Amino acid sequence: MKNKLIYTLLLVAISLQAYSQEKVTLSGTISIKTNTETITGAGIFIPEAKVSAVTNAYGFYTISLPRGAYTMVISYVGFESIEEKILLTQSIRKDFSMLEKSKTLDEVAIKSNSSGSNIRQPEMSVHKLSISTIKKMPAVMGEVDILKGILQLPGVSSAQEGATGFNVRGGSVDGNLILLDEAVVYNTSHLFGFFSVFNADVIKDLKLYKGGIPANFGGRTSSVLDIYQKEGNSKEYHITGGVGAVSSRLLAEGPIVKDKSSFVVAGRASYAHLFLKLADNPNAVSFYDLNAKLNYKINDNNRIFFSGYFGKDKMDFNNFFSNNYGNSFLNLRWNHLFSEKFFSNASVIYSKYDYGLKIKNVGIDWASDIRNYNLKYDFSHHLSDKLVLKYGVNSIYYQFNPGTIKPVDATSPINAGQIEKKYAWENALYISAEQKLSDKISLNYGLRYSNFQRLGEQNVNTYANNQPVVFNPELQIYEVGKPVGTTHYTKNKRIVGFGNLEPRLAVSYAINDDQSVKASYNRMSQYVHLISNTASVSPLDIWAPSDQYLKPEILDQVALGYFRNFGNGKYTLETEAFYKKIKNKADYIDGAELIAHRAIEQVLLNGEARAYGLELMLKKNTGNLTGWLSYTLSRAEQRTAGKNADEPGINKGEWYRANYDKTHNLSLTAAYQLAKKWNLGGIFTYQTGKAATYPIGKYQYQDITVANYGARNVNSLPAYHHLDLSATYLPKPDSKKRWKSEWVFSIYNVYNRGNAAAVMFEQNRETGLSEAKRISIFGIIPGVTYNFRF
Repeated sequence: MKNKLIYTLLLVAISLQAYSQEKVTLSGTISIKTNTETITGAGIFIPEAKVSAVTNAYGFYTISLPRGAYTMVISYVGFESIEEKILLTQSIRKDFSMLEKSKTLDEVAIKSNSSGSNIRQPEMSVHKLSISTIKKMPAVMGEVDILKGILQLPGVSSAQEGATGFNVRGGSVDGNLILLDEAVVYNTSHLFGFFSVFNADVIKDLKLYKGGIPANFGGRTSSVLDIYQKEGNSKEYHITGGVGAVSSRLLAEGPIVKDKSSFVVAGRASYAHLFLKLADNPNAVSFYDLNAKLNYKINDNNRIFFSGYFGKDKMDFNNFFSNNYGNSFLNLRWNHLFSEKFFSNASVIYSKYDYGLKIKNVGIDWASDIRNYNLKYDFSHHLSDKLVLKYGVNSIYYQFNPGTIKPVDATSPINAGQIEKKYAWENALYISAEQKLSDKISLNYGLRYSNFQRLGEQNVNTYANNQPVVFNPELQIYEVGKPVGTTHYTKNKRIVGFGNLEPRLAVSYAINDDQSVKASYNRMSQYVHLISNTASVSPLDIWAPSDQYLKPEILDQVALGYFRNFGNGKYTLETEAFYKKIKNKADYIDGAELIAHRAIEQVLLNGEARAYGLELMLKKNTGNLTGWLSYTLSRAEQRTAGKNADEPGINKGEWYRANYDKTHNLSLTAAYQLAKKWNLGGIFTYQTGKAATYPIGKYQYQDITVANYGARNVNSLPAYHHLDLSATYLPKPDSKKRWKSEWVFSIYNVYNRGNAAAVMFEQNRETGLSEAKRISIFGIIPGVTYNFRF
């Protein structure tokens, strides 16, 4: 089946390539004139031929046309459009440089995946946010936050206030493939979720895929967040920075060899822990991160990039409990242009996420990490103006360290030890096509084959009846299974393997130039899993590979949408309905202990999950007032049935709400340019409270009142809502001097809503009565930041 589909695609490509030889090719790159930074997603339109194209992640475009005279129209949000006459008598390369628009009242615009020519593209369930849009959003302590912008989109939510990560269409946090310059980022949050790990000063472009995911992406079952860093100014040196109440940041960029190579280096650090020490507060929380990127243009056909990131969070609570975690990566990339129609990108990537936990009263000092070594090679072949073929390979070698255990001090009862490390190898091959069948119908289809191998060296437990979790019929509970033996696998010896075909299909039907209907289907496989039983401020993070007990998750998702522009693009409407189902969704048995667990399969059961819903997004794209209203009505559920009729499974084998289920999710985002000197912003968010399990009764055991809990996740925390406001002041907006500055004033949670992170049930020591206590993390938080650039 796989071979037949690949052969069919190749035959179509060969036949269309023969047709395309009658045409000539116009290709090149589009960049920013002031710094030569390439532009991703710039639109090129040829009105005479009704042909359009979009620049790729490296600013490259290519269009095939019959010989003749044409008009090129190039546009991108926030930049002056270019219109130029061109005579094509042969294939040529033509580069363009775009100028940023001056600061006028009607400058603000929102980049949308459904506006303009994108009405006809099969791409759906995708959002592209410009950095200029995100910078106008209010954020905690005045710090610009990319994830803050992501969370205002339909279908996207956070588990709770203070939680790390985000959930997409009822998916778990580990179902998101988050890429920064193609490297995997495993944890996206700093400082209790106050900040994201993405420094907006150094970010060039970002794109969120919720469905209809192209075949070049794989390994996750929820979404793909694809982010690229800036390349650096190759014409002149600049310094950008900001000083805030909690953290500060600084960025330097400039040419190494003018117009040929450049660098960008950016750093951030928090200093709230210093204020806590001055106030004799024994708690301390802090973070820092560093971004860097170098690029070198060898010639018009070859370019090399080297980028990296390193970040760390540290938390210490009264010397009783401490936690630290961090991401890091290095990436070496080579762009090569074989011809004006044939583009390639090769990458060698190292990525790591480490997590540490120290609990003094238990006496344990525990650390874990996941590392991967990634080699990928992608090709883009523009066979004609109606067909683009993309294909490539990807190979990732994983090393998992579930836990290095040390005693906190000499009095600790904990013995030093190392939980056996785990190794795996994931490979993928893909091919996809973007094809325009007619003026109204466009397709994006492809196939990905993924293969995952668990490798030694490791001692693997064996269990009676191959069951690491056993059911006790007398107590009606699940218990840890006892190993009956072990099997030793030598280094690189195959333990177990999986292989999956992942078809992808998206289709667009343009009713007219302003409205279209789109549909998509995609299957995806996830072989690595985040083992975490909490979404709290300091979650327990252990990454584990699929094996004979923890099966890979398999996703099937379908979506149907209607897209429309109003008022000559002034307003846009996006509506989508989706349904997704996941096989082999793991959940924990009641009372599962995860810290330093040497056999995680003993507390996990495999089940299934599903999510379905309706998304709506209405945008105002131009004018003094811009913004959007997004609303999601959805349901996310899990079911974990028993292996036989005598076992109840979890929740008696019935469907139950997932921990991150949010029935209603409403967000209103607005930016208003009051005057040249003042920009205002506001965000209102409302979400149904996350799923919870409340006690339904209590009983006495040795003079102790014990709560009796009901069915899993049938209750909800109180509704979550808050209002955030910001104001940006530019002292001299028309200044021609190199030094430019602004003040950002913000208020998070304006009306001081005490949103519940959890509800605790306990017995009042004085009255003896049971009571519930709401635990809130954030109240009202004012902030001010001074930003500068020279």
